[in-house]
Amino acid sequence: MAKRRGQQWLAAVRTPLGAFSAALLVLVVAVAVLGPILWQDAASAVDTNAISQGPSGEHLVGTDELGRDIFYRVLVATRLSVVLALIAAALGVATGLVVGMLPAVLPRPLGRLLTAAINIAVAFPGLLLVLFFAVIFGVGTQGAVMAIGFALAPQFARLTQTLSASVAGRDFVSAARVAGAGRIRLLFRHILPNIGEPLAVNATIGAGGALLAFSGLSFLGIGVQAPEYDWGRLLNEGLNGIYVNPAAALAPGVAVVVAGLAFNLFGETVAGVIGVRTRLPRLAPRVRRKSTVDSATADDAVLVVENLEVAFPRPTGWTVPVRGVSFTVRAGEAIGVVGESGSGKSLTGLAVSRLIEAPGSVTADRLDFAGTPVLTTPERELRTLLGTSLAMVFQDPMTSFNPTRRIGRQLAEVSEQHHGLSRGKAFERAVDRLRAVRIPAAERRAKQYPHEFSGGMRQRAMIGMGLMGDPRLIIADEPTTALDVTVQRQLLRLLAQTRADRDTAIILISHDIAVVSQTCERILVMYAGRIVEDLPAVGPDLAPRHPYTRALLATTLDLETDPDAPLAVIPGRPPEPDQMPSGCAFASRCPAATDRCREEDPELTVLAPEHRVACWHPAAALSEATVATATSGGSK
Repeated sequence: MAKRRGQQWLAAVRTPLGAFSAALLVLVVAVAVLGPILWQDAASAVDTNAISQGPSGEHLVGTDELGRDIFYRVLVATRLSVVLALIAAALGVATGLVVGMLPAVLPRPLGRLLTAAINIAVAFPGLLLVLFFAVIFGVGTQGAVMAIGFALAPQFARLTQTLSASVAGRDFVSAARVAGAGRIRLLFRHILPNIGEPLAVNATIGAGGALLAFSGLSFLGIGVQAPEYDWGRLLNEGLNGIYVNPAAALAPGVAVVVAGLAFNLFGETVAGVIGVRTRLPRLAPRVRRKSTVDSATADDAVLVVENLEVAFPRPTGWTVPVRGVSFTVRAGEAIGVVGESGSGKSLTGLAVSRLIEAPGSVTADRLDFAGTPVLTTPERELRTLLGTSLAMVFQDPMTSFNPTRRIGRQLAEVSEQHHGLSRGKAFERAVDRLRAVRIPAAERRAKQYPHEFSGGMRQRAMIGMGLMGDPRLIIADEPTTALDVTVQRQLLRLLAQTRADRDTAIILISHDIAVVSQTCERILVMYAGRIVEDLPAVGPDLAPRHPYTRALLATTLDLETDPDAPLAVIPGRPPEPDQMPSGCAFASRCPAATDRCREEDPELTVLAPEHRVACWHPAAALSEATVATATSGGSK
């Protein structure tokens, strides 16, 4: 790790920008360290015979009103100017970092109040804040440091809060939350490392800004006080005789510009090295639906879901994208969930995993995992259960892994958190799980970063992360998206092998009903936030009774599809979650719809053992007219 980081620094310094910024920073630091040692006496020497002289061979930029050499005084003032600027910037960055992270760990009302306070502070001009705090903390060096530090804090807090919010929604943070990581651990292990680049850049820019602000306060007479002096005081002194000796004011001004430029350019170099490589609201009104879950079976099930609803607030009311979903998952059972985009498949999986955060609202008559009520169990207790018994395989493996941490360390985190293993033992377990999912050279691969894995290998590693515990249920959210057919088949076989070896239940979320019908025992067909059909999967002899399921099957392609025939499509579009019709949501797209379909929403009823359907005409002999054909378009 240290060797690789050293190579990165060396490569960064070899670039034109890196070389120039490094040279400039070394120059500033060298002068700050050596200035008072080498030139203190020359800077303090009073020469009454050379008062207020202009530039000469003996005095490069002239002398002041006491005959002291201005050039040496600028060099000596470098230490105090730079050190005070760095202290003020460090105070502002530290304060802003803490304040910016607090909304993520505080209760939601307090977090909103703090966010509002940050927004108000950011709205004020920086110079006005500096002067305001300077009045509060008083005239002098200490007061100026605190004034500048607290004036920088709001901007850095706002940046930290914004960047944290952008990363907190990524899949790898959700994966860490499922693994049992608490809020503090999420902040310091998964969020902050991924926002290091902009924070580093803005911290160095803040140092340059603090340098300029400090010089400004000293120039106004409320910063550094005599007998000490910094560049701001020298600039003020030189301004009095600017018409006689302009160099006396120009020299400290140039010093401020050079030091500020060194800080800013070095920040860009640092960013390239350490940067990224690559309280719930009031519940929405619920529509109670009759549950069709077999309670006798549900008692022995891994997962029981009854009347699950997911709602999000809007200015005009609540939007309910998941409406009254009920199903069970037995041990060792493979269930496929299919439907068009926006049908509520992924939201259902996230709700079951307790990954829907405020202001989203999750309600259910019953939501039990391994016999434990998910919605009412304390978070600490539930975190351990879900971290060891529930695995989530997200759709995009590139965003599901933390790009700043090695694959092996991310897998090992599960065992460190829940099994109490040491760092070394947890890493060995991670390597073993990578071998179990057929990743070659697992020990070497475990030390690599996510961007060094191919798409298929990243998905295997995600499954390996789920196997770090002893999962009773794996939720795979479209794990084969954007993968070629060979890798898709390998992953599906791996899930099937995992299920057979460990008696693990699997929920496979996918758009492809043909793939699901060949790999799962049951299929849940979702449309507009509801399950419209729950039927057994029997391969090519799938016998759906709902028009929407038949339409999905008709749009699938295989080797027997006539290449000259137009592609089958489902006419129309699904309704928006906040614009649900009063009757069946599929009625506007269904050729067999009647007035009853448009007026009354059908309940999910049992037609046969293991077969439920929500349709007023499930026995209708639907022809190929169920779907429209078009000469252009494609499968949904």
